[in-house]
Formats: sequence, C-alpha cells, structure tokens
Amino acid sequence: MTASCGEQPAQRKAPQQAAVPEDKDYLSLVIGMDTLASDQFWKVVFREDSLLSKRPDSSTNPFFHYFRGRRLIKQEFRDSAMAQFAKMKGNGEDDDISLLRDHTILDYESRGGMMVEAELMQKILAAMKRAERLHSPLTFRFYDLMAKAYYQNENESESLEYAERHFKSHPYNTHPVIMQRHYDVSFLLAYRMNDFDKMMLYNALSRKLAVHIGDSLAIVRTYDSEAQVLSKRGEFAKSLACSKIYVDYLERTNRSHEIAYNNLATSFNHNGQPDSAILYYNKAMAMAKAMNNSRQTPLYYKGLVEAYRLKGDMKNAVMALDSAYGIEVRNLKKIEAVKFAEIHEKYETEKKDRNIAELSSRNALNESVIRQQRWILGLGTVAFLGGIGFLFFLYRQTKLTERNKRLESENHRLIMEQKLLQAQLNPHFIFNSIANLQSLVASGDTRESVRYLSVFSGLLRNVLEQSRKDFISLEEEIFSLENYLQLQQMRYPGLFDYKVELAEGTCPEELLIPPMIIQPFVENSIEHGFRNIQYKGMLTIGFALRDGKLNITVDDNGKGITEKSPGEQKKQSLAQTILRERFQALFTTDCRRANFDVENKADTGGRGVSVHILIPEIRD
Repeated sequence: MTASCGEQPAQRKAPQQAAVPEDKDYLSLVIGMDTLASDQFWKVVFREDSLLSKRPDSSTNPFFHYFRGRRLIKQEFRDSAMAQFAKMKGNGEDDDISLLRDHTILDYESRGGMMVEAELMQKILAAMKRAERLHSPLTFRFYDLMAKAYYQNENESESLEYAERHFKSHPYNTHPVIMQRHYDVSFLLAYRMNDFDKMMLYNALSRKLAVHIGDSLAIVRTYDSEAQVLSKRGEFAKSLACSKIYVDYLERTNRSHEIAYNNLATSFNHNGQPDSAILYYNKAMAMAKAMNNSRQTPLYYKGLVEAYRLKGDMKNAVMALDSAYGIEVRNLKKIEAVKFAEIHEKYETEKKDRNIAELSSRNALNESVIRQQRWILGLGTVAFLGGIGFLFFLYRQTKLTERNKRLESENHRLIMEQKLLQAQLNPHFIFNSIANLQSLVASGDTRESVRYLSVFSGLLRNVLEQSRKDFISLEEEIFSLENYLQLQQMRYPGLFDYKVELAEGTCPEELLIPPMIIQPFVENSIEHGFRNIQYKGMLTIGFALRDGKLNITVDDNGKGITEKSPGEQKKQSLAQTILRERFQALFTTDCRRANFDVENKADTGGRGVSVHILIPEIRD
C-alpha cells in the first residue's frame, strides 16, 4: 500500500554485500555480481583481474580477458576493452563462455542513448534465441539487453515485457538489489507510457521493499517518483508536498543535486508560487555550476521563464528565455564543431589509407613484374642473348629495385604522417578543452571564453595544416607551441609559467624544422611534471645554432620521471618512437642526422626533466 507524503522515511541499514564464491566458479561469480553495489562491483573486478593476471594460463583463460576488459572499461579504454572481450574463447560457439562474450560485446555496442540499429537488434535477438535453445543460465541477461534496446528505440511496451522476463528468470530475483532495480526500471517504463496505475503500483512495491530493508534513501526516492505521478495527474499540491520531503531529506544528508531542485521548482510553478520556484531554479543552476557540469542545459532557464511569467515580470522572463536560447545555440555549435573535426580527421585518415593501399598494390605489382622479368629474361639469356641478356636483366632489376625503394620510402612517409596526425589529435585533450570552454561559457566570462575558443581553434587549424608538411619555419612552430601553452595555462590556471629563448643569431623566419617535434615533450612536462606539485612549474624552451646544428632544449622543474601506469608508458613510448622514425625518414645521410635524449635531472640532484633535440640546420 502506498504511504502518504507525510510519513517519515525509515532509517537506512547497512546493505549486505553478496559473497564471492571461494571455489572460483567464475560464471556463478559473474552472475552473482549483479547483486553488488557499484563500488563493491568494481572492487571485485579489479581483484579478480589482479589474481588472474598472475596465473600462468592467463592468456588462455577467458575470465582473465573478461575481468581485464571490465577494468579497461572502468579506465575508459573502450577499444582495448572490446579487444579483450573478443579474446574470450570457450569450448565452442554454443557454450556459456561464448554467450557471456557475445552479451558483453553487444551490451557495450548498444550503449550511448542512441537508437539501436536494425542490424544490431538482429544480433541481440539471435544471441537471445541461442541462449534460450541452450537453456543457458545467462538467458536472463539477453532479456535485459532486449529491454534496453527497445527502450532506446522508444518501444516501451516491448521493453516492459522483456524487463518482466529478465526479472522472473534472474537467479537472484529475491535479492533486494535486483528487486529494487526491477521496480525502478518498470516505473520508468510506465512513466514513458503514461500508465498511472502501473506507475503507482511499482512505486508502492519499491517503497515497501525500501522500508523492509531500511534504505532511507530509496524510501525518499519513492516520494520523488510519486511527485512525478501526481504532477501528471494534475494534483499539484500533493506533488509539491512529496517533492519537499525528497529535497528536505537530501539537504539533511548532504546529498542535494540540481535535478531534485529543478523538480521542486517546477512543482512550485504548478502551484502558482513563482518566488519559491525562482529560488530553487537558481539553486539548481548554482549547483550545476559548482559541479562543473560538462554541458549546460537550458532546462532551468526555461523553468525561470515560466516563473517570471507567473509573476508578471516579463523583462526577466525575456532575459531567461534569451539565456535558454543562447545555451541551446552554443550546445548545437559545439556538437557540430566536434562532429566536423571528427569527420575531417576521418577523411584525412581514410585518404592516407587509400594512398597506402595504392602504394602496396604497386609494390605487389612491381614484385610480380620482377619475378616475370627474371623468368623471361633468364630463358632469353640462356636461349638467345647469353651474356648481353644477362646484363640487361641486371640493369632492369636494378631500376625496379630502386623504384621499389622509392615507393617504400613514400609508403613509410605516409604511414608516419598518419601516425603523427593520430598522435597530435589527442581525443582526451580535445574533449577536456571543450569541457573547459563550456565551463567558461557557463561562468559568464565572455572575454575569456572568446579568447579560449580563439586559441583552441587556432591550435586545431595549425595541427591539421602542418600535418601535411615535412618542414615548417621555426617561427610557425613557436607560434603553435605558444598557442598550445596558452591553452594549457587556461586549462590549469597558476600551474606553470613558460618562456621561449632564442639564442643570438637564430633567425626563426629563415630556419626550417619538422612540425610538432617539440609538443609531445612539452605535453609531458605539463601533464606529468607539473601536476600535483606543491610549487609553481617553470618550462623553458630554448633554440640555439651551433656548428651547423639547431639545438632545441625543453627544460622543466617538475617532479621528474617517475613510475607511470602502463597506459602512460605506452603513450610516451609511442610518441618517442614516432619521433625517431620521422628523424630516420627526414634525415637520411650521415652528415644530416638528427637525434634526441631525455635527461632526468633527479639523477644529478636537480629537479625536473631536460630534453635535448639536435637537428641539422636547414634554411628556407
């Protein structure tokens, strides 16, 4: 029976953690992890990954790949995670391990909130039927996958049916965590279907369970759900009372969030109390700003428009409406800018892939020609021309070999361009930069937002333009570096200072340099040297000409070279490997060699890292 809004929530008891099987029946362990809270779930994932990685058979153990993939998902390495899941091998395509692999891959492929395409739906349906045919203990998971897919495709009735199947077939359907999840999902689907009776039914069941297990947070969440039902029914006074209970509890327990404030403000609007609505809309916006949300929403401003309209304050209503419109426009522009950058990067990569494929085809054709020439000319030499034919064969083969070497050199250069472009366009750096831009826009600092966007767009343009060139002027390289450094200073205010020093006689507009050979070391200084230090960092980039060589120094006073995670080591190793390969491709003669070395100043009692790059002097 549904409790009234005036009842007080029960005190929360400590939730019980599901026990981990000691016999390491990994399939049962994976199924049982459904009953764990989120933090306990990830503890088990990291623990099992660590234990399985120490076993000698880890490379062939499918559950090692499962837990390693889960860990990589948590660390936001999605592509690497999917590669791990694909390595899960059972005793055939019709066993539980193969079903677990297929479910996990399909689950992550269908995530993201977008519509699930017909091809992917067919894969999910086929896997579900296979699990049903085999009477697999994992069948319930495919029902859940179907429910989520139908929900994303806005087919709520089918989604609700599969949600019921999932719950009934779940081996732990009497566990409070599983029951609570089922009630919450069913309530959400009923809400989408405007089925008030089912909404109240599932909310009542959820409240009864929360009271039974003593989960006070779950109890007050049911008041928020009830408020949504009452609001849809037009019972705004009762809806407001329920929303107040929810928000009061969150404020008492320091769990307040902007969505709760927004819902309460909306209830005040419905009850004709615009002043209270304005107060809580402003609280929601302040909390969203304090939490540094990555994307602004016009929702709160739209609520303010209605509140000011109720007050008759049309001036502030228009201002709020203008703010909402401005946020929507900016969000659309940012989305389009990111999409454009992705499309452009994809275009450049595909173009280079086509060139590489064409060169590989030419190489194969030339090798085939060489084999044919060797056979035909060999027969001709023996039969007709003898020594003359043999000399001609050698001459022809030499020419073809030289041509192959040129093609291989061009092939290698295109591959290096592709690697360089991929290394330069660091997705995490771009997304973090966009998130900082959104934060600046949300703060209302128009001048700093425009400056940030100008520097960021200039940096992207320089990277894309320079990736097609073997050499650029030193002046252009310094300009790109300063753009990058200014952007990093805006990302990390007060973290570091920098200076660029040109020795006497160094003319940057005349000297040529390969593009973006300094940026990876500058990035290492900022991201790994200056982060989490107790003093202000100082980065010095110096250029000097000596004995026909351009000496470049990147020096910082950061924390120096420390032990890094495997992901960071791989990234830095890749950047240095690409730089060495570029030097080998660009400077091929003994008298025009280029090299670099990295000095950890802690080895000599200093602080930070010093990188020394030496390239031949090249003038325009």
